[in-house]
Amino acid sequence: MFPRPNGLARAAVRFRPAAFVGTFVALLMTVAIVCACGILLESGVRASAPPTRYADAPVVVAADQQARLRVGSGEGEYETYARVPERALVDAALLDRLAPLGRAVPDVVFPVREGDGRTLDAYGWGSTAFSGTKLSAGRAPAAPGEIVLGGDPGTRQVRLDTPVGKREFRVVGHTAGAGVWFSDAEARALSGHPDALDAIVLFGADPAKAREALDGRARVLTGAARNVDPRLDGAKELLAGLGGSFGGIATLVAVFTAAGTVALSVGQRSREYALLRAIGATPRQIRRTVATEALLVAPVAGALGCVPGIALASWWFGRLQAKGAIPDGVELSVSWIPLVSAAGIGLAAALLAGWAAARRPARIRPGLALTAAAVERLRPGWIRTPLGLAALAGGATCAGLAATATGEDAANAALGVVMLFMLAVALLGPLIARACAAVIGLPLRAGGASGSLAAANSRTHARRLASAITPIVLAMAFSSTLVFLHTSEDRAVRQQQEAGLLADHVIADPSSQAVASGAGVAVTRSSVLVVAGSGGGRSLRSASAQGVAGDLAAVQDLGVREGSLARLAPGTVAVDRTLADTSHASVGDHMDLRMPDGTRATPEIVAVYTRGLGLGEITFPAADLNPHTTAGRATELLVRGPLPAGLGPAVSASAWTAERSLDRDLNAWANTTMAAVLGGFAAVAAANTLVMTVLDRRRELRMLRLVGSTRRQVLRMLRWEALLVGCAGIGLGSAIALATLIPLTNAVTGTSPYVPPLVYGSFAAAALTLALTATTLPARRALRMRG
Repeated sequence: MFPRPNGLARAAVRFRPAAFVGTFVALLMTVAIVCACGILLESGVRASAPPTRYADAPVVVAADQQARLRVGSGEGEYETYARVPERALVDAALLDRLAPLGRAVPDVVFPVREGDGRTLDAYGWGSTAFSGTKLSAGRAPAAPGEIVLGGDPGTRQVRLDTPVGKREFRVVGHTAGAGVWFSDAEARALSGHPDALDAIVLFGADPAKAREALDGRARVLTGAARNVDPRLDGAKELLAGLGGSFGGIATLVAVFTAAGTVALSVGQRSREYALLRAIGATPRQIRRTVATEALLVAPVAGALGCVPGIALASWWFGRLQAKGAIPDGVELSVSWIPLVSAAGIGLAAALLAGWAAARRPARIRPGLALTAAAVERLRPGWIRTPLGLAALAGGATCAGLAATATGEDAANAALGVVMLFMLAVALLGPLIARACAAVIGLPLRAGGASGSLAAANSRTHARRLASAITPIVLAMAFSSTLVFLHTSEDRAVRQQQEAGLLADHVIADPSSQAVASGAGVAVTRSSVLVVAGSGGGRSLRSASAQGVAGDLAAVQDLGVREGSLARLAPGTVAVDRTLADTSHASVGDHMDLRMPDGTRATPEIVAVYTRGLGLGEITFPAADLNPHTTAGRATELLVRGPLPAGLGPAVSASAWTAERSLDRDLNAWANTTMAAVLGGFAAVAAANTLVMTVLDRRRELRMLRLVGSTRRQVLRMLRWEALLVGCAGIGLGSAIALATLIPLTNAVTGTSPYVPPLVYGSFAAAALTLALTATTLPARRALRMRG
């Protein structure tokens, strides 16, 4: 009687554990990376922080911090939204609507600067009703020019630089905390936004009636939603983007790699399955055996893989928090959902890959099973080959679209290139491996008998070669795309800044007196949201913006291509070429955008320039931009020529350029980390596959020794094979990365990709070292073993 499949599977795992170690490692890594991304995604969805400023405020009325856009029409209409770049404010007129419901307290927060350059937060005295601030001496401010000051109770007079200019104030009271308090009316007047408030706090009011009275003009917040810190929304977007977008790509890569490893493990035991078929095993019993093996290995790998997954998510979250991208009050959420989902994905990948790999040995006739298992099948698969050709055609089509498109359309098309080409490599692996063996095998034959044998082995065992090449292609393609996209963008930004900044000195956060002196051009830096695309594909895209007051041409050369900056006036803008292409706009058109506080504007385009990546994608008159920023005043003063005395500390243009580069550190770190996670995963998978392949060839290697080959000759043959695997993986991965980077960098920067030779050389050296090490070490062990 034929043994039960469950017993066969348990016996295989018990007596041949080495055959399942590779599968176990691949599934464990898959679960780890999926689990980490799932935890980050869940943390982004659940992200919350206890209210601090409004902890004692029962009901808070605040503006919606999301800019919303209706897209499509009819039944297909939907709403897309994006977080506003700066704080959206509440219309002060809403105070009158809310007054009948209870006590309505206006809240205004804005920065002021003392004479020594120290910046303080300023408030209206009414906010002490919920902030807990108490007088330690004196009285509350009641008239213009009176303030309550935190700190030294001996201070009687102070000069403050406010958003509307420098003024003298008389100190009438003191508090224990840091800050400045004005009367509510004067706080609104000095904030730079006299008709707007940060929030309105309601006491003794019914939230439902407040929502009724507001009729959608503002949000009514209670409970944990009272935390209106804009950094919280940014943290949610960041974590959701990492866990969702990057997590989706990482999951696909991990599942493909794990499936390939499972298929390799099943394929290596094709002779065993053939023998089982020859002695009477049915196809159903073969499939059940493979499925049982997966059920024995995958759950254990899933349970253990969650541990490094949690550790990776914790490290990633902690680094983001240390860099200030996530507020301190937000915590990492670890629940059973991402853990179970990751383990389930690993199990499903193992079952599907095992089922696919077991189809051939299960279906073949018993009389032909041993004969078919003795040699590798050369005929292409009738399922994976058409799918692989379709993916290859799709990748080529996307590459063509990306090369001819502009702006965001090109970037979106380029993102599909790398995924489709990688899918094609995975599906067409044996055909690609055979082609690589034929091409790279030509110079190998010049390496003597060992090189010729390596070339023949690689050509004959194309499926085995494909299993080793695919992970190296993955590592090279994704790492190169992520890292060299940043190096290309960083170089373009630096070049544009060096060529476009004509000023000799830059004063950061200048005083109102320095701005009023007329010694330079005042610049306000912020961001806006632009409606990009057309028709049903419209979306809100963030763009860097600058507001200028003065002769811009004297301090910046934006590289104007169309129109003229001389026409820049209130109600008009100048835009970067890439942004104009993305928005399908040109000189004379009106651009639909949302200002930093979410206010809609449709200014006329009067000029299109080419250096927006380094200096600002949209240029406004300062009078249009400043009222919509939180600070409400210039953030820089650009001075050309000698620096007049008394304007404050300044930096040179070159130092400003270097400092601006540091602002991109978070993006650079994020790209490098993603490249390390994906590249490291693929590298371990490649090493795992190579070790599995070499250990499976122990009989072949011993046979070579029996027919007279020396140990040195066998190792040399394996090194040639490893070099073939490494070179093929590097070549294919580099080609995929270039096919993605060329249209992507042209769309983002308008230039070709910049690939630092040392960085690329380190990637290639790492791939070759990996291939040689993962092949040579197990081969030495296999040649020492007897039996």
